[in-house]
Amino acid sequence: MTIDVKNGQGVNPSRVPKKTLSNGQIMPAIGMGTFGSDRYTAEQVSNAVFEAALLGFRFFDCASVYGNEHLIGKVFKRIIDSGITRDELYIDSKVWNDRHDDVIESCKQTLRDLQLDYLDLYLTHWPFANYHPPGCSVDSRSPDATPYSHSAFMSTWRQMEQLVKMGLVKSIGTSNMTIAKMKLLLEDAEITPVVNEMECHPHFQQPELYQFLTDNNIQPIGFCPIGSPTRPDRDKTPDDSCDIEDPVIVNIAQRLGVHPAVVCIKWAIQRGQIPIPFSVKNREIHSNLLAAVQNPLTSDDMAAIAKIDRNCRLIKGQVFLWESAAGWEDLWDIKGALIR
Repeated sequence: MTIDVKNGQGVNPSRVPKKTLSNGQIMPAIGMGTFGSDRYTAEQVSNAVFEAALLGFRFFDCASVYGNEHLIGKVFKRIIDSGITRDELYIDSKVWNDRHDDVIESCKQTLRDLQLDYLDLYLTHWPFANYHPPGCSVDSRSPDATPYSHSAFMSTWRQMEQLVKMGLVKSIGTSNMTIAKMKLLLEDAEITPVVNEMECHPHFQQPELYQFLTDNNIQPIGFCPIGSPTRPDRDKTPDDSCDIEDPVIVNIAQRLGVHPAVVCIKWAIQRGQIPIPFSVKNREIHSNLLAAVQNPLTSDDMAAIAKIDRNCRLIKGQVFLWESAAGWEDLWDIKGALIR
């Protein structure tokens, strides 16, 4: 059911493209992120989720560490009470690093907070159990942090698989993985991940990982789809580039009469990953969703954007490094092998 309180300005969810996952589950080809980037309160984020649902969004990407699931749960109840059925929604969440040994209870807490009986998708937020205090400096190093341990991650993954068997989640997936780590998981998993959530935008296209995922029937979900200009200041470095200022993106946007952010979202959907843009502004939420149903990019546009990849990772994950790590690159196995 579509509840339109915007005088016809919403998008009918039936018009939004869908993706069929490897286990047969179907999810929208665009979602709404819920990470406020330390710039927006939990109340602002939850209010934005309600407005997004009214405007036609049906996929909402949540996480326990965002600290807002208790308020978003109240919004989901309002949405469902207003006439949108639970099975029209696609809702995911993620287990945080400090709960890798207690995945089932972490998921149950999320279900209580979100006021749901099940999740459509549950992800491991990071493949590390490495923890950092909220708001710490990027130079912070926990003495308990360690390099990736496959045996430890498989212990976490077995609990993820148990959630499916218990009926608490329909699908499980990963986030922030690398090819090297994913190869090991695919060798040992009983229930394989249906998605991997990853940073993905025109200046950071991750073509090798993207191809590996699609070759193995794992759906990429792309966060920071427009280059995350409002990401936390601690995540910014002098070498970062800005997708929405790229001349190729700007020129396409001018031709279409849209904001450059819309071009980035269109590119993501047409390429094949599922973007999860975030905004608290109705106009931007609406235009993000319209990107999925109006004025597709041409093949020439897609080819031009493919050429502007700068391999510019914005979310580097420095706070998860162990004391002996050489730098943030050690988290990402950039030479194709695990860093130990």
